Amino acid sequence: MGILHRLAAVGVAAALAAVGLAAPAQAAVPDGHGFVLWNGATTVPSGTWPPATTVTPFGGGFYEVVFPGQAAKGGVVHVTAISGRPIWCQALKWGHSGTDQIAYVGCFRPGGFGIDTPFTAVFTSSSPPDGVPGHYGYVHADASTAIVSEYNSVFGTGNSVSSTATGEYLVRFRGLGSPGPNDGSLQVTAVNSSVGAHCQIAKWNSNSVSQDVLVFCFDGTGVPLKTGFTLSYQLERSLFGSAFPPKFFGYVWNMQPPPAPNPGPPTTNFNSQLGLGANALVSSGPGLTLVGFRALAQRPDTVQVSANGQSGEFCNLQAPWSYSGSTVIVRNVACYNAGGGRVDAGSFTSYNSEF
Repeated sequence: MGILHRLAAVGVAAALAAVGLAAPAQAAVPDGHGFVLWNGATTVPSGTWPPATTVTPFGGGFYEVVFPGQAAKGGVVHVTAISGRPIWCQALKWGHSGTDQIAYVGCFRPGGFGIDTPFTAVFTSSSPPDGVPGHYGYVHADASTAIVSEYNSVFGTGNSVSSTATGEYLVRFRGLGSPGPNDGSLQVTAVNSSVGAHCQIAKWNSNSVSQDVLVFCFDGTGVPLKTGFTLSYQLERSLFGSAFPPKFFGYVWNMQPPPAPNPGPPTTNFNSQLGLGANALVSSGPGLTLVGFRALAQRPDTVQVSANGQSGEFCNLQAPWSYSGSTVIVRNVACYNAGGGRVDAGSFTSYNSEF
C-alpha cells in the first residue's frame, strides 16, 4: 500500500491535496523560511523558528509541520531523522495555506516502513535580486528531472537537472563556479509521496563555471529509485540563503572513507565566526562522527545532515545537538548502509542559527 493510501486512513491525503502554490513572493533572500525540532512529543523552542511553529503527528511516521507567516512560492524542504536507530525522513509535499507554510514529512526504516521518530526540518524559499556575499542555490526536481522550483544567487544563470540512469541525477548550479576541487557544502532530501525514499550526494565537482552534483536516490530496500528530491548548495552562506544575519552558521564535509573521519578540502569546512577549517570531526566508533562547531552556539538553531556515497547509504542524528559554552556539539552523525547496518559513509553537516 502506498504512502498516500496509508495517509488517507488518518485523513492526511486530503490535507496534502489541499496544499496549493503560494502567491508570488516578494524579492528577498529568503522570502520565507522556518525550521523545527520535534522531539517525538512536542516542538523544542531552542530548535524551532518561528516560535509558534507546530507539528501534528498522524502516526506511522507521518507529520504535518506548519510554519506560521512564512508562506512563499516553491522553495525546498530538508529533513533529518533523530534516532539511535537506522531511520531516515523525507519530504512528501509542501505549499501555503493563507499566510502559513505547510510541509508534510514521512519517516522510515529500512524496507520502506513508516516509523515515528524525532526529526529536524527546514523550509526556505528565495527570489531575486540577491546581493548577498557568497554563493547559494537550490533545486526541487521531480522524478522526470523537471525543475519544480529553483534559486540561483547569480541571477539569470539558472540550474539544470538531468538523469544519467535510474535514480541518478546530475544537477548543475550554473554561475556558482569556484576554484575547486570542492568548495562549500550540500544538503539533499528525497521527495516522494508514494514510497519510502532517500537520496545522497554521490559525487561533487566545483569548477570555474558551476557546481556539478551527482545525486543518487534509492527506495527503502536500497534499489535505485526514480524520485523527486531537493538539493541545496551553500558557500559562505546559511542554508536559508541569507548571510549576516544570521551571523552564526557553519558546515563541514566528512568525505567518503577510508579513513573516517576524512575532512574534505578546507573550503568545505566553514565557520562564520572563525573562518575556514574551524569545525571539528572526531570518530565516535564505526559509522559515528562527532561534529563540533566552535563559537557558533546561538539559539534558536538547526542542524541538517546528508549522506555522501554511492551505495544507498543514509545518515541521521543519534541525538539532538547540544552545547558546551559557545560550541555546538553534534553527537553523533550516524550513517548506515541500505540494510540498516552502521557504516563509515561520508556526510555533510550544516549548522544554522536564526540570528
